This record gives sequence, structure tokens and C-alpha cells, in this order.
Amino acid sequence: MRRAARLLNRVQCLLRSPLLRSARIIACFFYNTHTAERIDIVYRRGDQYISDALAKLDFFLRDHRTGDVRHFDPRLYDILSDLTFSIGHPDGEIDIVCGYRTPSTNESLRAHSTGVARNSLHIQAEAIDLRMPGVDTFKLRQAALALRRGGVGYYPHSDFIHVDTGRVRQWCFDYPSSLTTGD
Repeated sequence: MRRAARLLNRVQCLLRSPLLRSARIIACFFYNTHTAERIDIVYRRGDQYISDALAKLDFFLRDHRTGDVRHFDPRLYDILSDLTFSIGHPDGEIDIVCGYRTPSTNESLRAHSTGVARNSLHIQAEAIDLRMPGVDTFKLRQAALALRRGGVGYYPHSDFIHVDTGRVRQWCFDYPSSLTTGD
């Protein structure tokens, strides 16, 4: 039994190795909560992003209010891929709550709701709001924070997290400050 556990541990470490990861195919599986569209697409082979796949993802993550499309930072997909892997759901579907926002959409959201940043990275196509079916959003937040690869926001009353490619930082909207400070 011990030997099997050691072997399993070695296999798990090997699967996480950067060398193996650089040789593999990386895909994402998204559901857009506003358009009811799904996409399951290979966006990277090894270290090479696939431009046609990125264009399809850009369209998928368009501003659903205006139809405007902007090119997303592909590192965001890598963060999401690593996030699903880190919580034990490497092939899990991610529900997209918000992708790209035009400046006018962002201003409209700011005027009619709270928790929307004036200079949101959604405007730069460097942020995604998401949840995963069957995964506790707080657990998802903790896993995203552990990656230490950009900003992580937590919106528990709306049941989603925000992930971006900006500087490493965190915030919780309408929740105890102890979640931000780690107390």
C-alpha cells in the first residue's frame, strides 16, 4: 500500500512538472452565463498559443451587451487552466460571468451597481469573472490566491471570483475584511 501511495505521488508530481506541461496540449472549457454558449477548445500546444483558437475565445468573451470584441491576454487562460488543475478539476467547465467590457458598459455597470472598478481590467481584456459548477467559490478563491499570478476578487453574494493578469492583489466585496488580511 505504501509503495502504491509513493508511486501515485511521483506520478502526480510528474504531471505537474513544467517539462511535461510544455509538451502538452492545453484546452479550456467555458460556458457563458449571458449568451448560453459553450466552448471547448485547445488554445495552446506546448509553448505555442494557437492564434485561431485565441480569436474564437476573444469572440466568446465579447461584451455581450454590445457585441464588441477585444483580444484577451492569453496568460489569463493559463491561469484558469492552472486553477482548474490545482482544485482537482483539470477538465472542469468554467462558467464565465463576465469577460470583456467596453468602457461604456463598464460605466453603465458602475452607475447601476456596486463593486465595479472605474479602471477595470475587464476593459483591457485582462480579467474574467467566473465560477465552477460543483466547486465552492470560496475554495476557488483560495486556489486562485495560492497561484499568486494576478488579482483575485471574491464576490460571495453573487457567487463568483474575479481573476486577472494584473499585479498580485486581493479583495473581497461586501464580506469581512479578515478574508482580505488573512486573519
